[in-house]
Amino acid sequence: MYCVCKQHVELAIDKFVDEYEDAPDIVDLKQTEFADWDPPRCCDMCEQEAVVLVV
Repeated sequence: MYCVCKQHVELAIDKFVDEYEDAPDIVDLKQTEFADWDPPRCCDMCEQEAVVLVV
């Protein structure tokens, strides 16, 4: 699972596929709310705002 900015979406997808050998689901963090989990505010790969969850 990766929380990333728009710039790092492709890299996160590539890393996910390499690790799990399956296509990930892409979730827009601005459009989705989670009951029991607060997504990180920063991208996993830089300091920009995380806007996409790759899972």
